[in-house]
Amino acid sequence: MQLPDLFIRNTREIMGEHRFQQYLESFNEAAPVSIRLNPLKIESGEWTVKGGEPVPWCRNGYYLPTRPNFTMDPLLHAGCYYVQEAASMFLDQVLRQMVNSKYSTCLDLCAAPGGKSTLLRTALPEDCLLYSNEPIRQRANILFENITKWGYPNCIVTNNYPEVYRKSKLIFDLILCDVPCSGEGMFRKDEATIREWSPQNVERCWQLQRNIVADAWGCLSDGGLMIYSTCTFNTKENEENIRWICEEYDAEVLPIDVKPEWNITGSLLPGFSAPVYRFIPGITRSEGLFMCVLRKRPTPNPNLLREGRHNPKPVPRGLSILPSLDREGTGVGLSYPQAIAYLRGEAIVLPPDTPRGIVEVSFMGHGLGTVKNIGTRANNLYPKEWRIKTTHIPTDYETILEHT
Repeated sequence: MQLPDLFIRNTREIMGEHRFQQYLESFNEAAPVSIRLNPLKIESGEWTVKGGEPVPWCRNGYYLPTRPNFTMDPLLHAGCYYVQEAASMFLDQVLRQMVNSKYSTCLDLCAAPGGKSTLLRTALPEDCLLYSNEPIRQRANILFENITKWGYPNCIVTNNYPEVYRKSKLIFDLILCDVPCSGEGMFRKDEATIREWSPQNVERCWQLQRNIVADAWGCLSDGGLMIYSTCTFNTKENEENIRWICEEYDAEVLPIDVKPEWNITGSLLPGFSAPVYRFIPGITRSEGLFMCVLRKRPTPNPNLLREGRHNPKPVPRGLSILPSLDREGTGVGLSYPQAIAYLRGEAIVLPPDTPRGIVEVSFMGHGLGTVKNIGTRANNLYPKEWRIKTTHIPTDYETILEHT
């Protein structure tokens, strides 16, 4: 794997020689594989992760010994777990320390494909309303699928650019800005990000990131929190942007409790010592991530921009929302071959005593979707865009979650 010469030079200078050599050595190792369980569907003590090892900074995260064929596991499609990079799960550590029952509204501004949104929805107070947003329509559809399968209430999926939120006058207690970035932290996992990297793209990214933050900051309540994150290493998109936010908006950077054995790296920008958290492959057991928590200082008028914040939240005009899908119940249990056939969009045959009409089908007690049972067969109602498209069908079920 050939890294760009300019990236090597810049990153070596930022990390220092010792850290950079550790990073380079990580390319000789397989990238770690990790999943995060959905406690709404996987009850503690009733299920185990086969060969799993806990991710230390996330309550429901587990490393897997190898990468299985996730696509062919019906429990993934049922929303029982989410395949997520371990560093991204650090958001759970932030939320358990920073968020309390007073938080009533949250915005994930750049949310697709949905990993951090599903984590937010799990960790937020039950009655907190989450707006999960993605500007690109195709990606917003993927986000909608993953949020729907996760199964939690109080979540709205939207498809808007950040300035639409600014103009909407909605106010949020917590905003996650997991901003588009140059992707340096994903080089080991995805070679396409190496080909796409350039100094010009880094320049475009840090400017875009500031524009996104500027739109989001006006939507943040007094005393509210903004979580800023990227999956890149350079300081322009990370520490220098945090310094700019502090100078531009008088933001307060908040510390997060971490353990030394996690090997999380702090600020790498000379002269900037605010608490930030950088995950570097070869040092931490993860891919690359940068995260920082900022608080908006209260204004002299505590009621400014807070009117109606805790009232029912109507959807303002101009905000594009994706519709919800009813997925309650578990219905008729399917065998593994039947479940795969259903997820591929095929008609299936249900037991003769199954009621006619719309019927929910499930696998191992977890709902997959619906069919229209006409007796001789059950016509498939699984959304076409969600269906498994591969033609390779395994003969045996590769177990990832085991029922105890």
